Amino acid sequence: QPPKQPSPEKSATDANKPSDPYYDPMPILPLEVQRKLVDQGSQKGKGIAVFTSGGDSQGMNAAVRAVVRFGIYLGCKVYFIKEGYQGMVDGGDNIVEASWSSVSGIIHRGGTIIGSARCMDFKEREGRLKAAANLIMKGITNLVVIGGDGSLTGANRFRQEWPSLIEELKNNNVISEEAFKTYSHLNIVGMVGSIDNDFCGTDMTIGTDSALHRIIEAVDAIKATAYSHQRTFIMEVMGRHCGYLALVAGIVTEADFIFIPEWPVDEAKWQDNLCKKLETEREGGHRLNIIIVAEGALDTSGKDITCDMVKKVVVDRLQQDTRVTVLGHVQRGGAPSAFDRILGCRMGAEAVLALMDATPDTEACVVSLEGNTAIRVPLMACVEKTQAVTKAMTEKNWDLAVQLRGRSFQRNLETFKMLAKNKPPKTMPLLPTGTAAPSWNLAVMHVGAPCCGMNAAVRSFARNCIFSGNNPVGIHNGVDGLINDEVRPIKWSDTTGWVSEGGALLGTRRTLPEKNYAKCAENLKKHNIQGLLVIGGFEAFSAVSQLAENRDKYKEFRIPMVVLPATISNNVPGSDFSVGADTALNEITEICDRIRQSAQGTKRRVFIVETMGGYCGYLATMAGLAGGADAAYIFEEPMKMKDILRDLEIMAHKMDHGNVYRGLILRNEKSSENYDTDFLYRVYTEEGKGRFTVRQNILGHMQQGGWPSPFDRNVATKMAAKTVNWLCEQLTHCAAMDRSVHAEDPSTATLLGMRTRAYKFQPIEDVKKETDFQYRKAKVEHQWWMKLRSIMAILAQHNSTYEVEGLDPRALTDGETA
Repeated sequence: QPPKQPSPEKSATDANKPSDPYYDPMPILPLEVQRKLVDQGSQKGKGIAVFTSGGDSQGMNAAVRAVVRFGIYLGCKVYFIKEGYQGMVDGGDNIVEASWSSVSGIIHRGGTIIGSARCMDFKEREGRLKAAANLIMKGITNLVVIGGDGSLTGANRFRQEWPSLIEELKNNNVISEEAFKTYSHLNIVGMVGSIDNDFCGTDMTIGTDSALHRIIEAVDAIKATAYSHQRTFIMEVMGRHCGYLALVAGIVTEADFIFIPEWPVDEAKWQDNLCKKLETEREGGHRLNIIIVAEGALDTSGKDITCDMVKKVVVDRLQQDTRVTVLGHVQRGGAPSAFDRILGCRMGAEAVLALMDATPDTEACVVSLEGNTAIRVPLMACVEKTQAVTKAMTEKNWDLAVQLRGRSFQRNLETFKMLAKNKPPKTMPLLPTGTAAPSWNLAVMHVGAPCCGMNAAVRSFARNCIFSGNNPVGIHNGVDGLINDEVRPIKWSDTTGWVSEGGALLGTRRTLPEKNYAKCAENLKKHNIQGLLVIGGFEAFSAVSQLAENRDKYKEFRIPMVVLPATISNNVPGSDFSVGADTALNEITEICDRIRQSAQGTKRRVFIVETMGGYCGYLATMAGLAGGADAAYIFEEPMKMKDILRDLEIMAHKMDHGNVYRGLILRNEKSSENYDTDFLYRVYTEEGKGRFTVRQNILGHMQQGGWPSPFDRNVATKMAAKTVNWLCEQLTHCAAMDRSVHAEDPSTATLLGMRTRAYKFQPIEDVKKETDFQYRKAKVEHQWWMKLRSIMAILAQHNSTYEVEGLDPRALTDGETA
């Protein structure tokens, strides 16, 4: 069990407070989970109910679907409780048994199909007595609650009162003595569904990523009309008590100004600061300005800041043509993003397993996300920390509120403060000795295929360089550009507007340094490049590897170098995620939704869709999980003819007996040399005669296009900022007094990746050990997403064994999810 949570007041004033700038006054330790295998039918006879409560959010249906199908897979009876706590109190038709087919075709839908409602009756003991009786009548003693902190707090109170409730029911002859003994305790597990991301204990709540998608779609669309008329647009986004949406939207849309509750503007100065910022922008040639206001925005006195107040200041003082757009419930609507669908599936499966592990003495938990890991954390510790944030803001202790929000929130706030500046600082940073920090020439280039998010990384790299007193240098068109001396300095304003652009505006090629090492060295020396960031996929990894291997021949290569993984294939070893993969995944998921919809109202149909990814099956697997695919064929799991025929029979059975009318089969482009997409099409067409028709689709370069997703924009921005800090730190150790650089140690050529729960700079030499060079990807044992294939198989009604990922809560982390 985790240690008792310290009070924020004591921690915040403690004289022994750690020097860590991201110090957390109320750390929440995850509960320990043992690694184990879970077999089909192993929990036969248990009753589980799932309900959604409070505000709805996109991705709730994916979570509901996962709970139902995972519960059925384990042999449990699974029930819907419709309309939240109200349905639990009213009972009757509001509590119905769910079947495998009852959650078919819902993963792409927003909101919640089982309804959600506020319930005053449940706040009274009489209402909770009725709820307990209704659950016992159905044999339910395991609850999955999907909602916010209020819903989870109510569930925990219900659990604590359960013994006294059922004893009262027994004494009133509502339940029998046998039922009293059989249903003696109640287990609950929570999942947080909220677009505001206002719950402490998880990096991301279900629905947040989708809401960010709605916001950036609106802002990106508005920029075109704002540019045409030289207008200023003020956008109000949700977040009554949490500014996460406004903060991240500010970063990923290049907003000029944001108003959020955790970072209140100065009561006396905000009008002047805002007008000065907008004036400077227009004087610099900008034709538009974007201001984002959280609905709970405040000034330092605690007074509300509204869009109309901001508009009045801009119009009265600057006479700018200004418009207000309130996005409102548009942010809650629309289809869930791929991230939220996958998050819902992972959390739903983990929630069911947490219930099966629960005992009468087990602490109630919430399934949450830390970095890239699904974890279980103590429910009430999370609720208490969330309430501590509210208390800190009420007391105007803004710094404490930001600290309690967590490391990810703090880093986002720092990133926005730096990137939102419209010109570099007048004074350069100082060393601890009081002397000016040295100025380094740091270069950035792309190597490999373009992908969304590359431009956000370059913008962040350039502005962080300038902000820290260094000189950013752009190498255009990759290694070819380095050889041809297409090397130019990057100014602060050069990257304005880059965040929302797809592709690679700096230019990229697949050429590797081996083409002409001597010329590469010559131009690095000519421009006195002292540090290098290479953004790209497997080619970028190979390029830095080649440069490092030739340091003994060319001293110009003896500089700190970093690979920032950016490719839609997510095949770069050393990192769980690559910039660009999330955008591609959303493109595939959206296209698959449309493909399925195209056959609405027609006879039964199966679609076979080919995805990109080379020999890496990440896109096919994750798109299969997000799209509710019936199968996903990848190179890492060689398919045989018997596998194809088995999947075909399962498909036919689901259509004949499961009320399923659309099938989706995904195939990675390199999954099999002989069983290609056309082969699958012909097999399914022949074997499916009289039962369903078949269509095939090869998505091609549509997967590389589009506008970068919020995730890719934010991750690229943060990773590039970390790279600048790392390069400068290395240069302080390996530069001589004459400023010549001697980075000869293998640790100075690295790859920056997210590994489970932390961002890590890893020596290229170490990363090579886990690389499959023949197939240009990480070795299978290092592909974390492979373990999610069992979830996809179970949710698609295949026989599979699920392995619970073990978690050591003592492992340190600085991981965060954008």
